[in-house]
Amino acid sequence: MASPSAPKRKTKKKHFVQQKVEVFRASDPVLSVLMWGVNHSMNDLSQVPVPVMLLPDDFKANTKIKVNNHLFNKENLPGQFKFKEYCPQVFRNLREHFGIEDQDFQVSLARSPAVKDAEGQGMGLLLTSYDRTLVVKEISSEEVEDMHDILSEYHQHIVTCHGSTLLPQFLAMYRVTVESEDTYLLVMRNMFSHRLHVHRKYDLKGSLVSREASFKEKVKELPTYKDVDFRNNMQKVYVSDEEKKKVMDKLNRDVEFLVRMRIMDYSLLLGIHDVERAEREEADDMESSYDEEEEEDENALAPVRAPGSTSPEGIAGYMNSFKPMGPGEFDPYVDVYAIQSAVGESEQMSKNHLFRSRSLTTHCYSDCCDVGALQREVYFMGLIDVLTQYDTKKKAAHAAKAVKHGAGAEISTVHPEQYAKRFREFITKIFA
Repeated sequence: MASPSAPKRKTKKKHFVQQKVEVFRASDPVLSVLMWGVNHSMNDLSQVPVPVMLLPDDFKANTKIKVNNHLFNKENLPGQFKFKEYCPQVFRNLREHFGIEDQDFQVSLARSPAVKDAEGQGMGLLLTSYDRTLVVKEISSEEVEDMHDILSEYHQHIVTCHGSTLLPQFLAMYRVTVESEDTYLLVMRNMFSHRLHVHRKYDLKGSLVSREASFKEKVKELPTYKDVDFRNNMQKVYVSDEEKKKVMDKLNRDVEFLVRMRIMDYSLLLGIHDVERAEREEADDMESSYDEEEEEDENALAPVRAPGSTSPEGIAGYMNSFKPMGPGEFDPYVDVYAIQSAVGESEQMSKNHLFRSRSLTTHCYSDCCDVGALQREVYFMGLIDVLTQYDTKKKAAHAAKAVKHGAGAEISTVHPEQYAKRFREFITKIFA
């Protein structure tokens, strides 16, 4: 007797195979296709043996699927769409070097719709996965080409440094086509924590020209401050000498790679979690809606374990089986960009800081007066915007700024070697 599943064996369209994880759809058609495509491509990839070594063709490869007039899930998916995954074997290998299992990646990205980030307004789509471990950024077709240009060297760099880097952890790259419109999406590990709230945020390039947050930016709930603000706020990063050396070793190695790739205009993204402030906020929240929030948190971050699966709870989900973490604690295997502050190492440092913090006169947000105080803090540091190569457009911008500010002025658009030297010198000085 013919098995009802027999036709499935005759076709290569594995998207009809039962999903390994429960999938919810998003209201946005691009998001819905992304979630469908990620599940389809990851299920396909799981059937393909891991190659012994990557070949040059793997860095040019892609997989595509075109769906027309389908009859499944019509209420959530558009009638026609296309999904393309770039260099699947390369990104699979990168995920392995970054300690991320494919099924965890699939769950984090596709079990529940990603959340649109307000920061992305005006810059294309910017999404954070439902469990806050991944960031999905819309990029241009030119940036897709830039990624292909550096991917082989980037992969070699990650292998050489054993995944220990401040560079973005590139995990996948896709193209979603809905109604003949292409959307290019780059998936990265979230540099900030999935559980520790960031209270202050800086984007640092090592230049003081046009590098101050606008008034419109400063009144936001979580402004992105810049180099001038960092100096005016007398902000400092308080870490041990050992941690500083680790950070600078990574930074120097990564910046040398960026110079080789002729890349510039990158930034250090610095997020600061204030442990005491977080405890106060948590206490206030618990007073207002303890039971309700606890239930929501459990539902959001502790998905039901799929049968027969070793780690199906997403990149951060397995942590729920351990005892709850205390204030300011983090798992270094998940929050890989996090560094604990060094508290109370020097009484004189504390006195110096107290004097400085009282003299602050710049625009500030709530609790600004204890900026950089020797309270417990957690820092998140990583390099962002690393796809800008020194091309004709940059050369023109450099010439224009040199005319405006003078050839010797501290401008952000310079040659890659100059940019790297100035950047490293500035970052060295952010530490107390």
